[in-house]
Amino acid sequence: MFVRTDVASRPRIPAVIQNRADGPRRTSLVADGCTVDMVEHVLAALAGLRIDNCEIHVNRAEIPGCDGSSQAFIEALAQTQIVFLESERKVTRVESTIRVGTEDSWIQAEPVESGQLELVYQLQYECPAIGAQSYSSIINPEIFAREIAPARTFVLVEEANQLKQLGLGKRVSYREILVFDETGPIENELRFVDECARHKLLDMIGDFSLAGTDLIGKFTASRSGHRLNSQMVFALLQQIVLNKPIRMSA
Repeated sequence: MFVRTDVASRPRIPAVIQNRADGPRRTSLVADGCTVDMVEHVLAALAGLRIDNCEIHVNRAEIPGCDGSSQAFIEALAQTQIVFLESERKVTRVESTIRVGTEDSWIQAEPVESGQLELVYQLQYECPAIGAQSYSSIINPEIFAREIAPARTFVLVEEANQLKQLGLGKRVSYREILVFDETGPIENELRFVDECARHKLLDMIGDFSLAGTDLIGKFTASRSGHRLNSQMVFALLQQIVLNKPIRMSA
């Protein structure tokens, strides 16, 4: 739940897929005529740490971009006291294969026997410095904080220039996010050799959290983004009938 403290009525914007608004290169939510933008990285941090009951008070429309990863939010949450509640967590288990997208860009959900959330992201960029990458992982708090949360947003230098022409990201330097030319990151260094694929998987975690339930299943994504992530969430909520609350450790 997001609360806009800069608005007199202090509107509350629930983090659910029904409140998602279409927008380029980010996930935005709108409720009561009020918007909160770029929520995917903080939502990924919460979901990755398995925190499902939280209010985030913001004094502007856009969540801070920080370095384009979830690391700053993980560090902030580590300074707070996480309370373990007795309530049952909602869980949705993938019961049959679901696929959204096209032949070129898609996400597929499949049942698993492990009782865990398994994610795979397959990346393919024409930029030779990025190229083909793949990253897969089960999702739990330890793995998320260590292996996924530090992965940063990336753009090509041509895209960065276009965004600046639109008046976006004027205060962001090459040292703060990953901007690639044909040789690699400009004025920056990778944290992981497959950091771009890891960041796309991070975005999946944040966007999938808008389902409002823990997910059990294997999700494989190829060249997808925020729009397809949201389509998968809608497909899950529409097609999966078995969605009974079961008790899970917090």
